Amino acid sequence: MRIWPGSPFPLGPIWDGSGTNFSLFSENAERVELCLFDDRDRETRVPVTERTAYNWHGYLPDVRPGQRYAYRVHGPWAPQRGQRFNSAKLLIDPYAKAIEGPVDFEAANVLPYAAGDGPDVDLDISAEDSADAIPKCVVTDPRFDWEDDRPPRTPLNETIIYEVHTRGFTMRHPRVREDLRGTYAGLASDDAIAHLRALGVTAVELLPVHHYVDELHLVERGLTNYWGYSSIGYFAPHAMYTATGRSGQQLSEFKGMVKALHRAGIEVILDVVYNHTAEGNHMGPVYSFKGIDNVSYYRVRTDQPRFYMDFTGTGNSLNPVHPSVLRLIMDSLRYWVTDMHVDGFRFDLASALAREFYEVDRLSAFFDIIHQDPVLSQVKLIAEPWDLGEGGYQVGNFPVLWCEWNGLYRDNVRDFWRGRSKGVAEFASRLTGSSDLYQSDGRRPFASVNFVTAHDGFTLADLVAYNEKHNEANGEENRDGTDDNRSWNCGVEGPTDDPEVLALRARQQRNLLTTLLLSQGLPMILGGDEISRTQSGNNNAYCQDNETSWFAWDLDERQRRLFEFTRRLIDLRKRHPVFHRRQFLTGREVAGSGLRDVWWFRPDGREMGRRDWADATARALGVFLNGEEITEPSPRGERMYDDSFVLLINAGESEVLFRLPARRFGNRWLLVVSTGEPEASEGSVAYPARGEVRMVSRSMLLLRRSW
Repeated sequence: MRIWPGSPFPLGPIWDGSGTNFSLFSENAERVELCLFDDRDRETRVPVTERTAYNWHGYLPDVRPGQRYAYRVHGPWAPQRGQRFNSAKLLIDPYAKAIEGPVDFEAANVLPYAAGDGPDVDLDISAEDSADAIPKCVVTDPRFDWEDDRPPRTPLNETIIYEVHTRGFTMRHPRVREDLRGTYAGLASDDAIAHLRALGVTAVELLPVHHYVDELHLVERGLTNYWGYSSIGYFAPHAMYTATGRSGQQLSEFKGMVKALHRAGIEVILDVVYNHTAEGNHMGPVYSFKGIDNVSYYRVRTDQPRFYMDFTGTGNSLNPVHPSVLRLIMDSLRYWVTDMHVDGFRFDLASALAREFYEVDRLSAFFDIIHQDPVLSQVKLIAEPWDLGEGGYQVGNFPVLWCEWNGLYRDNVRDFWRGRSKGVAEFASRLTGSSDLYQSDGRRPFASVNFVTAHDGFTLADLVAYNEKHNEANGEENRDGTDDNRSWNCGVEGPTDDPEVLALRARQQRNLLTTLLLSQGLPMILGGDEISRTQSGNNNAYCQDNETSWFAWDLDERQRRLFEFTRRLIDLRKRHPVFHRRQFLTGREVAGSGLRDVWWFRPDGREMGRRDWADATARALGVFLNGEEITEPSPRGERMYDDSFVLLINAGESEVLFRLPARRFGNRWLLVVSTGEPEASEGSVAYPARGEVRMVSRSMLLLRRSW
């Protein structure tokens, strides 16, 4: 096999139409071999002798797309110094654009140390070759006809996110072709996209699609890492989500999915996991980074480099402080934007990336580089603003370009509607964009990604049907998953035929969805909540690649009504900028209207006072939203005018008689949305100024001014 010196950059395999350049970073390696595999898995080892800036590189003029390959990296076996080189272990290229498939745990030992027992077993090197177990990387042809693809570029304040699993969304969809179900092509199918368009969301946020690996303990229990938070290939679309092939075809299929969603006006946001990898702690397997250069890629303990710093609860933490690891992350992000056309990212446990040394640092190199990057600074950036390390909870503390999952919004809204909040003050703050978290540093209301449910936890249907988690199917004796669910089963645990309980649960789902979609900020809906999807009380379905997690599309009348209700709310939000302002509400008068931009009142129609805000027993609240002139021009420069609304909220156990505001706020008010009477059509009921409105327990009512 001929090999020429080639180039150290770009890293990874680059086919130029004639041959392929390979480049692999390893600062501490002593020798590197490129391993080429034919169709019968016969291995040819090619020494890579050129080394520039710690990149081992070479050009092979005879290598074409479809070539299967991996690496063997030679160096010291010194676990107590953090070095775990073992040339018997085949290694995945961190820059591979395609990876064939899963690890075959039965084929060979993927542990870098010899089998045995005892606390020091990881110190003895394993001589067993792992090539039969490790999926091979594939050289790819990047060419793709994007036609006239244009990203929708929906403004943040107009964005509505739908968090969804690529596989679970279509696995049981009866109108998606059977061979496409659970794949990128399935998500791109007309019927899958039709649901998203009918609902009205503007973006899908896909659970991890970087190639990932199942954990051995799950495989032994007959389960898989369904969610995919166990990455091993930051450039490769997960091979198991492809219908067209795993020898590079997954790139074209993924691109086709993005193109189809863009044509439908839907953006694609990826949930990315750069905080840790699938290789676990010092007792974990070796697939890639650990064997290429353990002390460079991972945060090892300074006092005992044999062990890892673990801010993620997975056993390891990637080391973004190292310039080559930081480059890996940035190269990966740019690749998904420039080559794969995605529109943004949600960063799992993002606080781990902000730890410059130990403490979370808003000025870390990771944030500085993104802020200055001409590509990444222009896409949607969403942080999960916590990790599991000390000081890791950083809600409200990320830089100005960033949006954040607002965990305080989730917790307070859940508490409010289950009757466990301390009054209405915090709820009012969350409803109006959480200015206490985001206003002081120059951010806008859309910095708050508002959510009530997400993949991690109860679905909306389960949030109102279970007080306790029911995770027995996970095989961990119900010990996994959070116990802090802030849920309420409405009187009965789990399934019931009681019509009163079912009616209350349906109303609570509507209350939570209405709160979410009428709040200032950026709403995120958990996929399936709009059709009352249940996981039977499992609040940690990370390993349930089955009917527990997959969408069921045989909807009954109750589910169809909830979908229609959710669709109406989304349409309402999109039509009225008063619900997605670009600036925080101030409580000051809107020029020319004689009225404040927001005005809060008690059930008797009088303005809320200090004592009212401090009343821990309060459960009812009214708010006037002035739409006469939204305070800031739109991005296109025109002044924004809208209708004005009154929102009435009763989270108490008893009905409440509300009195509407005085005539100066409006002479006549028309019904828009009622969670107590969801079938009531818009405009079907009218109320006069100072009129009385009787609200059933635990309900919301939105009225539009009709002078």
